Amino acid sequence: MTHEIRPRPVDDLLAIMARLRDPDGGCPWDLEQTFASIAPYTLEEAYEVADAIERGVMADLQDELGDLLLQVVFHSRMAEEGGHFAFADVVGSICAKMLRRHPNVFGDAEVADADAQTAAWEEQKARERAAKAAAEASEGAAARHSVLDGLPVALPALVRAVKIQKRVGRVGFDWPDAAQVIDKIEEELEEVRVELDAPEQDPARVEEEIGDLLFAVANLARKTGVDAESALRAANAKFERRFRAVEDLLEKQGKSPENSSLDEMEALWGRVKKDLRG
Repeated sequence: MTHEIRPRPVDDLLAIMARLRDPDGGCPWDLEQTFASIAPYTLEEAYEVADAIERGVMADLQDELGDLLLQVVFHSRMAEEGGHFAFADVVGSICAKMLRRHPNVFGDAEVADADAQTAAWEEQKARERAAKAAAEASEGAAARHSVLDGLPVALPALVRAVKIQKRVGRVGFDWPDAAQVIDKIEEELEEVRVELDAPEQDPARVEEEIGDLLFAVANLARKTGVDAESALRAANAKFERRFRAVEDLLEKQGKSPENSSLDEMEALWGRVKKDLRG
C-alpha cells in the first residue's frame, strides 16, 4: 500500500526527520550521517537555491528552498540527539537576532535609508562579536581581538575574500575608490608575469601571485558594488552558452572540438560572440 505525501506544516517535517533518524526502523543512510558528512550537502543545496534564483524559475526555487530547509532540520535533529539544541532553539535564536538587529523596526531607533541600515547591522554584529569574545575570555578561553574574528574558513574563497575586505574597510583599511584598485590589479598582474617569465618557474610563487590577483579583482567588484560571486556565475554561464554554440557549429560541419584546431574554434568563437552578444 502506498501513501500519498502531501505538503504539511514544519512540524510534520520534523516528525519525518525524527523517524528517519530512529534507530528502530529508520533509514540506514540517514542514521549514518554526521554534521561533517551532511555539511557538503548543505552547501550544495544553498548553491542550488542561488541557481534557481538566477534562472528565475519559481517552481524550482520552491523545491530548492525545501531541500535547504531539510538541511536545517537534519542538523537540528542530530544536535537534539546529542543534547545540544533543537529546531525550536534554532528558530528562537534567529528570531532574537532579527529583533536585536532591527531596532528601527522593533524599537525606537531610526535609520535614514538602506545604507544606514546596513551600517547599523554591521555595527550590531561587531558588538555581538565583542560580547562573545568577552564571554569566552571570562570562561578561560583565549580572548580574540581581531576585526576578522568570526569569518568562517569554510566559505567559498571568493565570498570570503569580499567579506575580509568589507571587515577591514570598516576600520579604514581600504582603497579610496575603484581607480586605485585597478592600479593594484595591474600591479598584481605584472607580478604574475614576472613569475611566469622567471628562468626557473616556481609553481608555489605563481600560485601565490595569482591568488593576490584574484583577491584584488574581488576587491574591485566590492568597490563597484558588484556581487563577485554572482558576476563569476554569470561569466561561467556566458562562457558555457558560447562554447556550446561553437560545438553546435562544429557539429554542422561534421566536426567536434577534439578534432578541430584552436584557430578554427577561435574563429567560430568570434562569430558566436558577435551573434549572441551575451
